[in-house]
Amino acid sequence: MSEEKFDAIVIGAGMAGNAAAYTMASRGLKVLQLERGEYPGSKNVQGAIMYSNMLEKIIPDFRDDAPLERHLIEQRFWMMDDTSHIGMQYRSDDFNETRHNRYTVIRAQFDKWFSRKVREAGATVLCETTVTELARDSDGKVIGVLTDRTGDMILADVVVLAEGVNGLLGTRAGLRETPKPQNVALAVKEMHFLPEEVIDQRFGLKANEGCVIEAAGTISRSMAGLAFLYTNKESISIGIGCLVSDFAATMESPYALLESFKKHSSIQPLIAGSEVKEYAAHLIPEGGYKAIPQLFGSGWVVVGDAAQLNNAVHREGSNLAMTSGRLAGEAIFLVKKGGRPMTKENLALYKSMLDKSFVIKDMRKYKDMPALLHTNSRNFFTTYPQLLSQAAQTFMRVDSTPKLDKERATTAAFIKARSRWGLVSDAVRLALAWR
Repeated sequence: MSEEKFDAIVIGAGMAGNAAAYTMASRGLKVLQLERGEYPGSKNVQGAIMYSNMLEKIIPDFRDDAPLERHLIEQRFWMMDDTSHIGMQYRSDDFNETRHNRYTVIRAQFDKWFSRKVREAGATVLCETTVTELARDSDGKVIGVLTDRTGDMILADVVVLAEGVNGLLGTRAGLRETPKPQNVALAVKEMHFLPEEVIDQRFGLKANEGCVIEAAGTISRSMAGLAFLYTNKESISIGIGCLVSDFAATMESPYALLESFKKHSSIQPLIAGSEVKEYAAHLIPEGGYKAIPQLFGSGWVVVGDAAQLNNAVHREGSNLAMTSGRLAGEAIFLVKKGGRPMTKENLALYKSMLDKSFVIKDMRKYKDMPALLHTNSRNFFTTYPQLLSQAAQTFMRVDSTPKLDKERATTAAFIKARSRWGLVSDAVRLALAWR
């Protein structure tokens, strides 16, 4: 192995790494993929949403054998206080189309399947192999890697870093900074197992239909955070995540947050009687457009979570990871096909292609949104949920109080909040950031 030279080495076998490796191998490049886990997906316990359009561009017939859970026909958004929720939902039979738009997947299974496709495309995949160092020539160009498997150098024209948000290789090599605590969220998740028919009944589903609930409010205890619930075939993924910087400042326990969310009166009936078989945590990039590091250099590119490519506003990560991996693979193939070296100037093609895609366009559009939500987290995650709940209960509770008095009380509460917390200011800034 040490005497071989590859066209490309991909570090990591998650969504981005597999997309890059498959794209290059399927085009005839000699690819080596290195994964530190026992198998692809062994260290990724995320229950997630997979976006079919992005995967179709890589493997058009993925539906034939991919381990898909449920196709999503309903999305619920909840704003929660301690005893209630107010929200909206969208459900459409149009999503029962032949080629479904979104699926829930269990990443440990999905990544293993994706890796099998990578091997079938011709790539060499080595697991339980940790890359310890990037090898460079006298000019500083990355020319390969060193691993814990052997002390010898493995050579390649280019190295693709798909090591995840907390990967140490790129930071040790000086290619990117260590992600700041305010730019990374820590999410904790459990898998609750229930019979398929019970899940169908509780969520009003049938025939592999799925539902997603995303919730914010006092459940994150004034921290910038989001809770979620995804329906799988015979399990429910449930979790909550907040910024690492907020956990450090408040000393709140992620596990305690999740336990409290599970016991909420709106959530507990949905998971009652379930068997918990898995508890895990993972980091999510939340810094937005301004946190994206240098994406390419002489002999290297970075993709996926390692590149901070996550749209926190729309809760999209896997589609950005797959797209960045695919575009990196296509750019490398084009450079190789043209007989050009993997210099910084030539690999700039990857960044150019990414800029023209929805990935950077979306992240640039909402570049100020994460900062707004994080700065005014008490407003968005405590004050406003409580006000909305109070207004709804005042409207729904019928008693001897005149309706006009109720309306005045509700208006007074919002005026007080506007004065104390800058309700109007937040609304204006939120609208501007959304633009």
